[in-house]
Amino acid sequence: MSSSFEPRSDIDLSVPSAARAYDYFLDGAHNFAVDRAFAHQVLDIAPSVPAVAKLNRSFLRRVVKFCLDQGIRQFLDLGSGIPTVGNVHEIVQQVDPRARVVYVDYEPVAYAHARQLLADNPFATIVQADIRDPETVLGHAETRRLIDFAEPVALLMVGVMLFISDDDRPGELIAAYRRRLVPGSFLAISHIASELAAPELQAEVARLVEAYAAADEHVYVRTHQEILGWFDDGTTLVEPGLVCLPDWRPDDQVEQANVARPLGYGGVARVDRTGG
Repeated sequence: MSSSFEPRSDIDLSVPSAARAYDYFLDGAHNFAVDRAFAHQVLDIAPSVPAVAKLNRSFLRRVVKFCLDQGIRQFLDLGSGIPTVGNVHEIVQQVDPRARVVYVDYEPVAYAHARQLLADNPFATIVQADIRDPETVLGHAETRRLIDFAEPVALLMVGVMLFISDDDRPGELIAAYRRRLVPGSFLAISHIASELAAPELQAEVARLVEAYAAADEHVYVRTHQEILGWFDDGTTLVEPGLVCLPDWRPDDQVEQANVARPLGYGGVARVDRTGG
């Protein structure tokens, strides 16, 4: 599906965007010809990618509903990407129209679409910023307008850490955000993985990494142990822990039989203490 949205004049549509390709994999409408061409190149070498994207999106939906059930009414969604079906604000505001959501993304089209989508929504906004700069994200006027860090917050890092290199110290980055969360907040993380996959799926992931690198969009595959370490500081994982995406509080047996099941982990932790 193509987009009817007119891109800003400063957006280089000769270069594909990982965010817009992801939107295409989710059957979204906010992508352009260059992104669809790149997406089809990816599909030729890694046909499981759309299934992984949809499992990740389903995980996000279940996480948000879980947090709502715990009384959370503030959501900070880092690396939110292109607005598409099942946005966080759509889920939470069905439960509480005054629940607050701040999306964060640096990609110009993601930002432009979200600004357009949220123009009439006083309780949801987007901040255009690099999540590797927590001070800018947390100190932004729009973040401060909607998020009260004296109250519990759901911090969502769903499908974004795979774009953060080891040189950017992902564990320290996550800790910098977590330190701002009061006890009773939640931290959700999902990430691509391949260690449990059969050899043919592992080969798909390796080809995917190469394809994104060729498009100057680097992605990083990590292990269960590496991802688990990001939850160590001041948090307690809620059941069932860090598991394959469709195994986290499942509500769809079909998803659990999905061929892409071993290609990602997800987990949610309750924040036990501030700082640290």
